[in-house]
This record gives sequence, C-alpha cells and structure tokens, in this order.
Amino acid sequence: MSTSSTPTPANSAPVEVSAENKEKGEKLKAEANEHFKNQAYDKAIELYSAAIEIFPNPIYYANRSFAYFKTESIGYALNDASKAIELDRTYTKAYYRRAAAYMSLGKFKLALRDYEAVYKVKPNDVDAKTKYTECNKIVKRLAFEKAISVDSKSVAESINFDTMSIEDDYSGPSLENDKVTLKFMLDLMETYKAQGKLHRKYAYKILMDIKALFMTQDSLVNITVEDKAKFTVCGDIHGQFYDLMNIFKLNGLPSTENPYLFNGDFVDRGSFSVECIFTLFGFKLLYPNHFFMARGNHESAYMNQIYGFEGEVKSKYTDLMAQFFTEVYNWLPLCHCINNKVLVMHGGLFSSDTVTLEDIRTIDRNRQPPDEGLMCELLWSDPQIPNGRAPSKRGVGVHFGPDVTKAFLERNKLEYVIRSHEVKQDGYEVAHDGKCITVFSAPNYCDSVGNKGAFITMTGKDMVPHFTTYEAVEHPDVKPMKYANSIMNFLS
Repeated sequence: MSTSSTPTPANSAPVEVSAENKEKGEKLKAEANEHFKNQAYDKAIELYSAAIEIFPNPIYYANRSFAYFKTESIGYALNDASKAIELDRTYTKAYYRRAAAYMSLGKFKLALRDYEAVYKVKPNDVDAKTKYTECNKIVKRLAFEKAISVDSKSVAESINFDTMSIEDDYSGPSLENDKVTLKFMLDLMETYKAQGKLHRKYAYKILMDIKALFMTQDSLVNITVEDKAKFTVCGDIHGQFYDLMNIFKLNGLPSTENPYLFNGDFVDRGSFSVECIFTLFGFKLLYPNHFFMARGNHESAYMNQIYGFEGEVKSKYTDLMAQFFTEVYNWLPLCHCINNKVLVMHGGLFSSDTVTLEDIRTIDRNRQPPDEGLMCELLWSDPQIPNGRAPSKRGVGVHFGPDVTKAFLERNKLEYVIRSHEVKQDGYEVAHDGKCITVFSAPNYCDSVGNKGAFITMTGKDMVPHFTTYEAVEHPDVKPMKYANSIMNFLS
C-alpha cells in the first residue's frame, strides 16, 4: 500500500497517510463541499470532521473553519484556521479564514497581522492588497477615534434641537408636547410599514429621553407580574421589523395590561433595524414600567460596524446619530428578574460558581462589552448538553452545562432562566431539565435559515412558560445586510 506525508508543524515528523485514506478524505471533503453549497453547514461540519479524523489535511481544517463561521461558531472557526496554518504555514486561505474570525470578534489588529502575512507573500495579488489596505484603514480609524474620545463630550451634549426645524412637507408622526403617546406609536408603526421615516428631530428626542430613562435603572431590573396578569418574553429581533409587527398582531400591542420584555439583539443583519429600535424605544418611553429591554451582544459598537446597524443609521440619518446609539446601548440593563423566580438574560451563565443576583445588579455596564467577566458572559454564553463548562464556540463567553444551571438557580433561589442568542429551528428550545429556555424571535433568520420564530407567555401566579411559534411574513425587497460594512466582503 503506497503512502504519502501530510504537512506538519515545524520540528515535527511527517504524518504518513495511506493512499486509501487520502482517497476517503477527498471523497468526504467533496461531499461536505456540496452540503456547504446548499447551506447545510452542520452536515458539512460533520463530514469535514470525518475527513480530518482519517487525514488531517489543512484544507479540511480551513473548510471546516468556514462552515463554523457560517454557523456563528467563531471560536471554533478561529481554532480550525489556526490549526490549518500550523499544518501549512504557506496556506494563504487559512490566513484569510483566521482574519475573518478575528474581525467578527472585533480583533482588527490580529486580523491585520494575518492579512499582512498574505500580502507579504503575494504583494502583486489584488485581493491580498485590498484586504490588507482596508483592514489597515479600520485599525488606524479605530486608533484615531480612541485617541480623540478621551476628552470628548457626550453626543447628547452636542445636540441642539433649536436648529432642527420640521419641514412643511413632513407628514410622519409627531411627538405631542415632546412626549411619546399611543397615537404617536400607532402612526409611527404605520409610517414604517409604508417605508416612511421618522423626522430626525423626533428621533433624537427619543434617544435623549430613552438614555435618561435607562440611566436610572440597575444592571439587573426586577419585574413584578400580578397573579392573573400575562407577561411576554421575546428573543432576538435582528432588524426584522415586519416580523416584529407580526408578534404584536399575534399577541397584542404592548400596554399596561400586556407587558413585554425584549431580550436583546434588536438590530443588525436585518435591514429594518432603525424601524425596530425606534418602535421598541417608543414603547419603552410610553410604558416605562410595563415594557422592558435588555442588552444583547449586538448592542455594541463593533458589531454594529460590521453587521449593518451603523451603516443603516448613517444612511437613514447621520453619523452623529450612530454615535448616539452607542451611548444609549451602553446604558441598557443586562438582565431582568421576574417575580424573583425567573432570570432573563441575552446570553447565559458564568464561568464562576459564586455569582449572585447582587453581583449582577452592581455591574458597571456603561461601556463596550469586555472580553471576559460577568457582563461578557451575560451577553455571550451558551448552554451545552454535558455537565461542566467548556470554551465557547463563539470565542467569547463560556458553554455551561445543566449542573451549572442547577447550582446557579439553587444559590439564587430561582426556578429557571430564559435566554436568547441562538437560532432554534422551532423558535425555542427547553434544555437542562426544563431549567434553561432559549427563545429566538426572528423567523427565517437573514431570509435564509428557514427557522420559526417564537415568544414566551406566562402568568404571574405560576410562571409556567407557554410557547407561540410563527413563520416569517413578507417584507419589502430589501435584503438582509444591505447596510453592512465593506468589512463583510472580507468574510466571504
């Protein structure tokens, strides 16, 4: 039987691979590639993994890296790209894959290092030069923005409403005595359904008022639901305005008798994020004690720069408003506790066994999400099937098992947790012996996944979760990611 060697890290002996195994590996790779083309990424990952088991080829690792990337398992994508580079330091595609993962995590300097490595090897390659040049611009821009932000004042302080006149031909909704009313909200939603626009003066006023409101709240907000009252929890919306309208059609508009909690990731990817966020902020101002919003991992500056929200705000309004949104998002609460029984956060639980509700309540949240710690894990963590903890597939946060959930609930005298953050085919998933529930409210995510959306309802007396699922509704022909940064070209 003939054999050949596969590339190995420096100072390692070549790994002998039989011709038969090479043939099996190539067959599995070809099959995986077909599944990848059909967007069956989980099946592609399974087949690439089988190929790697019998033939650890850098190409297989790089391909699996891209499949992981497509499923938003950025941490796994990063590890696979690094493994491909370790096996073959001349394999430029692996550097591209790793750079894409770094950029998705907001680690632009590390991405630049990989683009530079390719550019040095291939200085006449147009693609290599373009990616290196554009990434270098991003790094320099961020460094400049950081340098000038040290002594810069709040955007709120620079807004002058006296200079913002309402044009005679403006026919959209108007605030009444500078306040959000139910009529304003009804007019706003109808305007948005018709693809109209809220005047910038009213938009800035809403942002000003919502920031002041969020600043009065703790990082953990307590919610009381009366015994016979209904309460609704929604997961990720991701700029899918027409699906948000469908939730209100199915479950009723927010009111003092019909309270809601929206659990983060209101924006990005979907191209109606501006419409979503002003609708949600408007209801928060209208019903401050019966409408709640928690921060998600996409309510952050670098995610908004990459996945479309910043570009959408700049297109529909101004760069100044995009900066203002960043200030507002920094004050969003991080989680909510309903009737002292159910804790709701966007991501999940923690790498420490000692976390209490008081620890969460006192988090200093007025900042961009850090790469570690309680705030990071609330926004980024995910549940896993086995007991214990594991490094996150996302490269940020932690995977936590049913034993971790059980111990956290017992320590804090809670019944279960609700989180969002992950696409689920049925719109929701009940895990960890019923103690960890995921709800995701953006159906047919990015117009491509085919999942259902869901929301949870419960009554204050028993707090038993009930699930309503729904399909995506039609929307105007505006594709997801329309406003995404040109960075996204690097990630394909």
